[in-house]
Amino acid sequence: QVQLVESGGGLVQAGGSLRLSCAASRRTVSTLAMGWFRQAPGKEREFVAAISGIGRTTRYADSVRGRFTISRDNTENTVYLQINSLKPEDTAVYYCAASSSISTIREGFWGQGTQVTVSS
Repeated sequence: QVQLVESGGGLVQAGGSLRLSCAASRRTVSTLAMGWFRQAPGKEREFVAAISGIGRTTRYADSVRGRFTISRDNTENTVYLQINSLKPEDTAVYYCAASSSISTIREGFWGQGTQVTVSS
């Protein structure tokens, strides 16, 4: 079992930046791929980014590539999502996920989410 706790969300103006954090409860989190998803009101949860256990491989949704950066610090059991050049359409609840691999990232553990609201 892995517990994930997201933080760092908030209200920000368009063009601004945020860094989201996801703290994992398990020390062996370095064996897990971790990722970020988001869900806007009335929409399905969508993949944003993922990173392999040791951080060598990353994946991004086309809609965020170049603006979002996923990273991890396994000494802190934490994964980060740096979000730059925020747009109103980035408004959503952002969820952290962990699984045995990037390809199964939807099928593992989930956090409770953190709200990101971008004002125009």
